[in-house]
Amino acid sequence: MSGDRLHILTEDDDDPMLSAVNLVDVFLVLVVALLTAVALQQQSQADETVIRRAGEPDMEIVVRKNGQEIKYRGNGGSSEGQGVKAGVAYKLKDGSVIYVPEEGAPDAR
Repeated sequence: MSGDRLHILTEDDDDPMLSAVNLVDVFLVLVVALLTAVALQQQSQADETVIRRAGEPDMEIVVRKNGQEIKYRGNGGSSEGQGVKAGVAYKLKDGSVIYVPEEGAPDAR
């Protein structure tokens, strides 16, 4: 029996179909790996805005943009009266918006 095992181990497999099948398997693994990498990259680069506890005093807004995450948290109060009028915006008939700064208003840049 041990002679049969040695004969199998020393036998050369010159069947070209075995090589082709192995190459197809390798390419399938590479294609799956590339598709997974592309899907993960697109998912991580997608812009996303999430509002948690909407309408509550401790509302939180999470913005994911270009792989970065920025969180905005409410302080439980109103932001009324904390700004300065910087100009006027007009909406035209075609839907575009024009901003006209007021004289003496702080520079928005």
